[in-house]
Amino acid sequence: MLGLYLKNPSELELREYPTASTLKEDEVKIKLIHAGICGSDVGVYKGKIPHATYPVCPGHELVGTIIESGEKGSYEIGTRVVVGPNTFCDECDYCLKGQKNICINKGSLGVNMDGGFAEEFVISSKFVMPVPDHLTDEQAVLIEPFSVIVHALEKVNITQGTTVAIIGCGTEGMLAISLAHYLGADITAIDINEEKLAKAEHHFTGLKSLLPNNVSENAFEVVIEAAGVGSAVIQAIDIVKPGGDLVLVGMAPEANLPIVRIVRKEITIHGSIIYNFPTDFEKSVEFLSQKSFNAEPVISKIFPFKEYAQAYKDAVSGKYGKIILNFKEEL
Repeated sequence: MLGLYLKNPSELELREYPTASTLKEDEVKIKLIHAGICGSDVGVYKGKIPHATYPVCPGHELVGTIIESGEKGSYEIGTRVVVGPNTFCDECDYCLKGQKNICINKGSLGVNMDGGFAEEFVISSKFVMPVPDHLTDEQAVLIEPFSVIVHALEKVNITQGTTVAIIGCGTEGMLAISLAHYLGADITAIDINEEKLAKAEHHFTGLKSLLPNNVSENAFEVVIEAAGVGSAVIQAIDIVKPGGDLVLVGMAPEANLPIVRIVRKEITIHGSIIYNFPTDFEKSVEFLSQKSFNAEPVISKIFPFKEYAQAYKDAVSGKYGKIILNFKEEL
């Protein structure tokens, strides 16, 4: 079977992988339909993620169809599924408390273990979840990245009229806008890219957009930082109201925090990493199933798998939203 192979940072190629001939009892073999290129995929490609290992087959935002199952596989052949790409042990203290997202034995597909940008791949059925028929393939491939936002926004109270600022209008930022809009928030989108701001304004009625240097201090009850840069974290602290909440979704390497300001404003800072599988995936499906939930602006481009080089080039550029690889196309 054909799959992508990242030998070292920036050294990406298409190569032949051996097809798994025998499955373990609980494993399933999945024929891929769609796969999304994530910010962490870009980070691995650029050599920016310290815990990444090479060589690696990249990719973790995956939807496909089960074509083979071990004796104890949980799902029937032909079931369309989405993959939970972060493993957990079910044995450490965090797993036992229901915090599987911070399992001390966690592994991540496409980062420190082989991922799924391949025609077929094998994984324990423990890490797959069926997709309801009413969701399209394009909606299904958003379940994993959207679960990041579902998990993050559960840390704060967003209801009708809550003033929310979302810094960064990439994929996660746009998904945060989608969910906050669905919940009735009064949203202001903040980004340095005016095209992304215009796109958000076009798709979400009532949304306001601002460049970073035009935002007032102490203006928002909730701030979602999804840009992943230190300056955005500092701005988030500046613009959240006293007593408000800041949720850090972006992965800024570091920021010089104004501690006195944080203390005097008595703001609450929430760190949020990935999600709990499958519960947050199930919640994502519920939102995506609603006709009034708008995820349309999240996906920017869909490329046939054979055009992976251009797809990665666009993803790395940072100019677009979600880039999808279509594995239904014949190579």
